[in-house]
Amino acid sequence: MARQFDHMADLEAFVTIVDKGTISAAAVALGTTPSVLSRAVARLEARLGVQLMRRTTRRLSVTEAGNLYLEQARSAFGLIADAERAIQGQGGALSGKVRISVPTTYGHYRLPAMLRSFMERHPQVGIELSINNRNVDLVAEGYDMAIRLGELADSGLAAKRLGDEAVCLVASPDYLHRAGMPQTLHELADHACLPFIMPSTGRLAPWLFRVDGEDVDWLPVPRMQVADDVLGVVSLAQQGLGICQTYHFVAEERLRNGQLVEVLPALRGRSKPFSLIYPPHRRMSAAVRALIDALPAGC
Repeated sequence: MARQFDHMADLEAFVTIVDKGTISAAAVALGTTPSVLSRAVARLEARLGVQLMRRTTRRLSVTEAGNLYLEQARSAFGLIADAERAIQGQGGALSGKVRISVPTTYGHYRLPAMLRSFMERHPQVGIELSINNRNVDLVAEGYDMAIRLGELADSGLAAKRLGDEAVCLVASPDYLHRAGMPQTLHELADHACLPFIMPSTGRLAPWLFRVDGEDVDWLPVPRMQVADDVLGVVSLAQQGLGICQTYHFVAEERLRNGQLVEVLPALRGRSKPFSLIYPPHRRMSAAVRALIDALPAGC
């Protein structure tokens, strides 16, 4: 009896050629030669009775039939990958890989302790962690989940609120000795402010205050502004270059040891939310689901 799916290797060759753009690049990815892949596509076309690709010396294009077959083939491969992810960890220890993107503040100060506890319980799970302030495209870039700051837009992604984190103003004792301690928001405008440029908008992030029970978003006038890494404003403030606003969990150790001093504590009271987001319709591996469950939900 003939095998029904003995052409799966040829199908993989076709999908890889399209994904890589050239037969040569696909051959490198699959660890074979261009001639082997050319024969694989020819066999596939003979089996189907249609032309899947048009190949010239300069370019490669996919026919209308090829695009239809490609879409269905990718869906089939996705289902196979989903099935493998779904059974990982069944009947034994969790295994597999989890890809997660987190902002620098959370990646340095909150997530490590959570991951340590998780990985001690599940030593066979691998974590690929990207720490940056860029909002990655989870589906297009192959991430299982991401931690995001701020109120979430209606993106169709599932979300789990991890908690609201208080913000505060801080400066070094040296700076305050030289420049004086501001007593009001009006006086703060005369100081060296160290704002952060939000990567999502390219604009300065406003500082958040609560004044007489009212929420105030105050835009600092920058003497120096920081982009890409929000923790840079804390390092600059610690070196006496001005005042910054950061999360209390970032500054608390420096406040305890005297490297930083809180400024205008009477204006505290605002916070920013952190949330875990993940594609709601993707079939998850047991490892991904376990990490989602392990990250504590906040208010």
